[in-house]
Amino acid sequence: MPRRSILTARQRAALFDLPTDEATILYHYTLADDDLEFIRTRRHARNRLGFALQLCAFRYPGRLLASGEVIPEAISSFIAAQLGEEMDELCRYAETDVTRRRHLVDLRQLYGFKMFSGHRARELKAWLAGEAEVATSNHDLARRFVEECRRTQTILPGVSEPPLVCRRPST
Repeated sequence: MPRRSILTARQRAALFDLPTDEATILYHYTLADDDLEFIRTRRHARNRLGFALQLCAFRYPGRLLASGEVIPEAISSFIAAQLGEEMDELCRYAETDVTRRRHLVDLRQLYGFKMFSGHRARELKAWLAGEAEVATSNHDLARRFVEECRRTQTILPGVSEPPLVCRRPST
């Protein structure tokens, strides 16, 4: 069945891209004392930086960082400065997928983040069906969904997964 995206590239970027402007970075990526305490339990500088970046991405925009994703320099330098680490250590983060998966488990346990799957996915899909009744556009509905996931600390599904993509019936 062919799929069509319900969001333009610009709308997807606004909802899912990491921030690059200073005000948004300061607002969303300033680490609290308890954050720093958890982060400093990581053994290597690269893992402290990666763990902190994953935490920040979970909080805003609310998603996992993709393997090999390029992190805007403004973000990585801001987080590195808070940790007192060298930014170039980040290049060696998660040389194996095991580290990334372990950090995901730890972040979920420490902060209560939930995956978009199972019971949680069914609840959000039901919530989304109700919101569709009052949404003014696809973008408005997607924005509401992203905000609800952030509010409930549910890690956003990939943009190619339902409910952010419509499947058109084949003709």
